[in-house]
Amino acid sequence: MSGLGHNLEKIVEGTNHLRQVLKSDVHFGDLVFITTRNSTYSLSVLDEDRYIVSGGWFDRKGLSPVKATVAGCSWGGSIIKVDTVAACGLHLEFGNRVITTPIQKVSVVRFSGKN
Repeated sequence: MSGLGHNLEKIVEGTNHLRQVLKSDVHFGDLVFITTRNSTYSLSVLDEDRYIVSGGWFDRKGLSPVKATVAGCSWGGSIIKVDTVAACGLHLEFGNRVITTPIQKVSVVRFSGKN
């Protein structure tokens, strides 16, 4: 493996200890609450790639609630974990290219689907 590939692997492995929510861990109706350094977001899961988002930038622009995608989480640069909805210490990147300040807290409320 090249030096760059080895370094990338080390960076990604370094996220295993972070409090994170993977896209595959949330399902329709689940709510994901994300607190960043500057804002709070709520994401209602529609499917693995689409969410109804409120809060933060979307509130400030008068767009909440809005259907949006999550590109993943990054360190603020060009390396992105595309399998991740939120990871503490990383930046959430929405599909419209909005990038949050670092995530400080993430929690999930599961949808039971029962009446």
